[in-house]
Amino acid sequence: MLRAGDRDRERIAEMLRLAVGEGRISVDELTERLDRVYGARTFGELDAVVADLPEAAGGLSRPAAPPVSRSHSSAPGSQPALPGDVLRLHTRGTRAIRQVGRWTVPRQIIVDCTWRTAVIDFRQAACPHREVDMRVECHSPFGDVIIRVPIGWQVVSEEMTSGGWVRLLRVHNRPPEPLGPDGVVVRLSGHISGDVWVRYRR
Repeated sequence: MLRAGDRDRERIAEMLRLAVGEGRISVDELTERLDRVYGARTFGELDAVVADLPEAAGGLSRPAAPPVSRSHSSAPGSQPALPGDVLRLHTRGTRAIRQVGRWTVPRQIIVDCTWRTAVIDFRQAACPHREVDMRVECHSPFGDVIIRVPIGWQVVSEEMTSGGWVRLLRVHNRPPEPLGPDGVVVRLSGHISGDVWVRYRR
């Protein structure tokens, strides 16, 4: 079985991002599939990730069974953060960042997702602040950030800049709605070469 390289993995990751934009897969599916892409070692494993997408009808190589993906998931309480603290999140080897569930949001969050996907979910979190600063650092095209916030929150991304790779930063964020009575403004800053996906959900 032929071995895949970084360019091959990035080509498949780009197919997945296009599939999200076309409504073929959800952002949640994107997260799971990107974990598999960046953990793939052979063309067969890459084929399996996009086997159900029309762009991959011809296949990249011989088909193979999809690998089992494992991501770092923060269970309730596993990533404690006091209101005045800085929460630092970073990828660990082949594991993605998943800050989800019930947790306390500090005033500042620093995310280093250079080689994997980071999922930051605020929907069940307790946030005592009206504004939260989130700085993202990703200096390779292999890192994406998915942010989920409750309806009534706002995510401001004007201060994000490209991380300097060929594939430039793309922020998928709808125009913010009026801030709710309990809403919070999340201000994004930093450098990233991948995509930033913002989703507003209950």
